[in-house]
Amino acid sequence: MARKALKEKANKRPKFKTRAYTRCNVCGRSRGYLRKFGLCRICFRKLASEGKIPGIKKASW
Repeated sequence: MARKALKEKANKRPKFKTRAYTRCNVCGRSRGYLRKFGLCRICFRKLASEGKIPGIKKASW
């Protein structure tokens, strides 16, 4: 779980746009972020398994 201060810092507009970074909208994790969904890999997998992300299902072959 990310610290509250880091979540707030990520939401602030940076002085230079290259300093901006992304965080998961659910847990605040900065690594393993999927831009298309706005989630980290862990939250994405959890929500996809529960069927809460439309159009995503677990692959099986």
